[in-house]
Amino acid sequence: MTHSLRVNGETVLVALAPGARLIDVLRDQLGLTDTKEACGRGECGACTVLLDGRPVVSCLVVAQTVRGEVTTIEGLASANTDLREAFADCGAFQCGFCTPGQIVRGAALLAEPWPAGAAQCEKFVRHGMSGNLCRCTGYTGIVEALVSTARKRGLTP
Repeated sequence: MTHSLRVNGETVLVALAPGARLIDVLRDQLGLTDTKEACGRGECGACTVLLDGRPVVSCLVVAQTVRGEVTTIEGLASANTDLREAFADCGAFQCGFCTPGQIVRGAALLAEPWPAGAAQCEKFVRHGMSGNLCRCTGYTGIVEALVSTARKRGLTP
């Protein structure tokens, strides 16, 4: 069966097998391989994409059910150069496998209203990023990258 998807601002027609997962369609049919699969069970967040601006784990989304706009890390790259630079500057990645999912979820977090105080910002980020696991960094650099990007964007003092 064919299905129309809106991905990174473009409408595409894809052939779907029954129960095809969104991650497989993105990677195998559309060549958007920066979205990574790690656990395949929705537990790690490595495959996070945005669906109508909200983070979802694409390994659990049945592609046939998608009706909104899918945004992958490739679709966020140019609008989030500052966030990518902050990840590098703050040492927010080591092996890099989880980084696309971290940046996608972080971009969604940066689109939300932020609290005013520094302590609240760290809690806000830690809670907002809790669905994305990183086995290398200890999360400190990830939190620093998001808080510094929020500051530079004027989202928080």
